[in-house]
Amino acid sequence: VQVVESGGGSVEPGGSLKLSCAVFGSSFSINSMSWYRQAPGQQREFVARIDSGDSTYYSDSVKGRFTISRDNAEKRSDLQMNDLKPEDAAIYYCHVVEMVLAIHAYHYWGQGTQVTVYS
Repeated sequence: VQVVESGGGSVEPGGSLKLSCAVFGSSFSINSMSWYRQAPGQQREFVARIDSGDSTYYSDSVKGRFTISRDNAEKRSDLQMNDLKPEDAAIYYCHVVEMVLAIHAYHYWGQGTQVTVYS
Protein backbone atom coordinates (compact mmCIF):
# COMPACT_ATOMS: atom_id res chain seq x y z
CA VAL A 1 0.00 0.00 0.00
CA GLN A 2 1.29 3.41 -0.92
CA VAL A 3 0.05 6.73 0.39
CA VAL A 4 0.87 9.79 -1.70
CA GLU A 5 0.27 13.41 -0.72
CA SER A 6 0.19 16.33 -3.12
CA GLY A 7 -0.76 19.99 -3.22
CA GLY A 8 1.78 21.56 -0.91
CA GLY A 9 3.37 24.87 -1.75
CA SER A 10 4.04 28.42 -0.62
CA VAL A 11 1.34 30.95 0.17
CA GLU A 12 1.00 34.31 1.88
CA PRO A 13 -0.78 34.60 5.24
CA GLY A 14 -4.51 34.52 4.68
CA GLY A 15 -4.12 32.42 1.57
CA SER A 16 -5.44 28.95 0.81
CA LEU A 17 -4.05 25.59 -0.23
CA LYS A 18 -5.64 22.24 -0.90
CA LEU A 19 -3.78 19.06 -0.05
CA SER A 20 -4.69 15.69 -1.44
CA CYS A 21 -3.94 12.18 -0.26
CA ALA A 22 -4.33 9.15 -2.49
CA VAL A 23 -4.06 5.48 -1.52
CA PHE A 24 -2.66 3.01 -4.02
CA GLY A 25 -2.47 -0.75 -3.88
CA SER A 26 -5.13 -1.31 -1.23
CA SER A 27 -7.62 -4.07 -1.81
CA PHE A 28 -9.53 -3.53 1.41
CA SER A 29 -11.62 -0.76 2.90
CA ILE A 30 -10.06 2.35 4.29
CA ASN A 31 -11.26 3.17 7.77
CA SER A 32 -9.95 6.57 8.78
CA MET A 33 -7.90 9.08 6.81
CA SER A 34 -6.03 11.71 8.78
CA TRP A 35 -3.68 14.60 8.35
CA TYR A 36 -0.80 15.36 10.67
CA ARG A 37 1.88 18.01 10.44
CA GLN A 38 5.38 18.51 11.73
CA ALA A 39 7.19 21.83 11.90
CA PRO A 40 10.99 22.00 12.28
CA GLY A 41 12.01 21.12 15.81
CA GLN A 42 8.48 20.17 16.75
CA GLN A 43 6.70 16.89 17.29
CA ARG A 44 4.26 15.62 14.73
CA GLU A 45 0.77 16.79 15.63
CA PHE A 46 -2.74 15.85 14.67
CA VAL A 47 -4.57 18.17 12.30
CA ALA A 48 -7.76 16.49 11.09
CA ARG A 49 -9.39 13.10 10.62
CA ILE A 50 -12.34 11.74 8.71
CA ASP A 51 -13.80 8.33 9.49
CA SER A 52 -15.45 5.87 7.13
CA GLY A 53 -18.83 7.27 8.14
CA ASP A 54 -17.65 10.80 7.27
CA SER A 55 -17.40 11.96 10.89
CA THR A 56 -14.75 14.66 11.08
CA TYR A 57 -12.42 15.80 13.81
CA TYR A 58 -10.10 18.80 13.95
CA SER A 59 -7.44 20.16 16.20
CA ASP A 60 -8.44 23.38 17.90
CA SER A 61 -5.74 25.27 16.03
CA VAL A 62 -7.31 24.62 12.62
CA LYS A 63 -11.00 24.32 13.45
CA GLY A 64 -13.04 26.66 11.31
CA ARG A 65 -10.23 27.17 8.80
CA PHE A 66 -9.47 23.66 7.51
CA THR A 67 -11.93 21.19 6.01
CA ILE A 68 -11.23 17.52 5.50
CA SER A 69 -13.16 15.42 2.99
CA ARG A 70 -12.84 12.02 1.38
CA ASP A 71 -13.90 10.02 -1.64
CA ASN A 72 -14.33 6.41 -0.55
CA ALA A 73 -14.53 5.05 -4.08
CA GLU A 74 -11.27 6.74 -5.04
CA LYS A 75 -9.63 6.14 -1.63
CA ARG A 76 -8.68 9.76 -1.48
CA SER A 77 -8.80 12.54 1.06
CA ASP A 78 -8.52 16.29 0.60
CA LEU A 79 -7.62 18.93 3.14
CA GLN A 80 -8.80 22.40 2.23
CA MET A 81 -6.80 24.95 4.18
CA ASN A 82 -8.06 28.52 4.32
CA ASP A 83 -6.83 31.62 6.13
CA LEU A 84 -3.38 30.12 6.49
CA LYS A 85 -1.12 31.49 9.20
CA PRO A 86 2.66 31.36 9.58
CA GLU A 87 2.23 28.79 12.35
CA ASP A 88 0.56 26.44 9.85
CA ALA A 89 3.85 26.04 8.01
CA ALA A 90 5.01 22.43 8.28
CA ILE A 91 5.35 19.17 6.45
CA TYR A 92 1.89 17.66 6.20
CA TYR A 93 1.51 13.90 6.35
CA CYS A 94 -1.42 11.72 5.43
CA HIS A 95 -2.17 8.76 7.68
CA VAL A 96 -4.44 5.95 6.57
CA VAL A 97 -5.93 3.00 8.44
CA GLU A 98 -6.79 0.04 6.23
CA MET A 99 -9.17 -2.57 7.59
CA VAL A 100 -8.46 -6.10 6.41
CA LEU A 101 -11.36 -8.51 6.77
CA ALA A 102 -12.85 -6.07 9.26
CA ILE A 103 -10.45 -7.40 11.86
CA HIS A 104 -6.93 -6.24 11.27
CA ALA A 105 -6.04 -2.55 11.13
CA TYR A 106 -2.96 -1.56 9.16
CA HIS A 107 -1.50 1.92 9.42
CA TYR A 108 0.25 3.69 6.59
CA TRP A 109 1.94 7.07 6.26
CA GLY A 110 2.75 9.14 3.25
CA GLN A 111 6.09 10.86 2.66
CA GLY A 112 4.68 14.31 3.38
CA THR A 113 4.17 17.53 1.47
CA GLN A 114 5.65 20.90 2.43
CA VAL A 115 3.45 23.87 3.26
CA THR A 116 5.15 27.23 3.60
CA VAL A 117 3.40 30.38 4.77
CA TYR A 118 5.47 33.51 4.29
CA SER A 119 4.94 37.21 4.62
